[in-house]
Amino acid sequence: MYIKKVSLENYRNYEKIEVDFDKNVNLILGENAQGKTNLIESIYMASFGKSFRTSKDREVICFDKDYCRIKVDYFKYDDEGTVEIYIGKDGKKGIKADGIHVKRVSQLVENILCVIFSPEDLKIVKEEPSKRRSFIDRELCQLRVKYMDSLSRYKKILLQRNTYLKEKNPDKNIIKVWDEQLLNTGTDIIKDRKEFISKINIISGEIHNKITDGKEKLVISYDPDISEEGTEDEIKKRFSKILEESLNKDIYSGSTSRGPHKDDMKITVDGKDARKYCSQGQQRTAALSLKLAEIFLIKEEKEESPVLLLDDVLSELDSERQKFLINSLDDVQVFITATEIPDEVMKSLPGGKVLNVKKGSLI
Repeated sequence: MYIKKVSLENYRNYEKIEVDFDKNVNLILGENAQGKTNLIESIYMASFGKSFRTSKDREVICFDKDYCRIKVDYFKYDDEGTVEIYIGKDGKKGIKADGIHVKRVSQLVENILCVIFSPEDLKIVKEEPSKRRSFIDRELCQLRVKYMDSLSRYKKILLQRNTYLKEKNPDKNIIKVWDEQLLNTGTDIIKDRKEFISKINIISGEIHNKITDGKEKLVISYDPDISEEGTEDEIKKRFSKILEESLNKDIYSGSTSRGPHKDDMKITVDGKDARKYCSQGQQRTAALSLKLAEIFLIKEEKEESPVLLLDDVLSELDSERQKFLINSLDDVQVFITATEIPDEVMKSLPGGKVLNVKKGSLI
């Protein structure tokens, strides 16, 4: 698939702009704070319904304006499609896919397949578990609509349970009602994460082997808070027992201490914990392998290539990893934001389009 055109109105520092893109490579160049990332952020929003930079929708509205609009035209499965998003400062938000109102984000994510790779993603390996959970969830939400629904329900139930736990003298029988709901959605999440990590382990391991010329072995494994072993019923019984054993602690602390919201993903290189014992270069190679594995897994499961958004990430990689990344992207539309592109990388890029951005305008 590829993005054909983006139209923005009152979005970030763009008052009104319409941009046609090349189906292969799009270089978006300019100094910092000129609007390069804003362009690819709008594509991401059309894919996921939210920004990768902020959790507050109103922050994407142009200063002193009451609303913003995003329209993204794309081509996928030999057909054309359009996603439109309206965001108002009054909190109103509307999303349309091919002119039809989208009521749930899970109805949106299958339209535009998109992978973002930014300097933040290079921290997946070494930072806290929440970064790795976000990596897992973002990918799975694109691959399986059912997973996004399960995750959304789980988070709502968890919030309700945690809110009630903070009340004075909470009734344990009422808490158990939420526990039953957590068991069902939580078990579904555990099963999907287990399968996803098993697949991403194989693909990222093969990529990592190529990057390192077979000198290092990358292994990705699931580190669940509730063991994923056994049947669905066995996982539920285990989860139920743990919630029961943790109840007094949860009431005391006012939060749910156990469950998939505490999951992690282990990353090892040659048997060593990459977070603790690997060099920065090794950590970045592992992160690059994971991000490329995302692309190949989407291709495999959706039979369509996603769009890749490279947000100022090339400058964070050495020349060898830059070349490997670029050479791995056959049949993938790429958007690259940067202040400048090294000549060596430019030579390895197929033909494309160069967009120079200055103060929210193309020059």
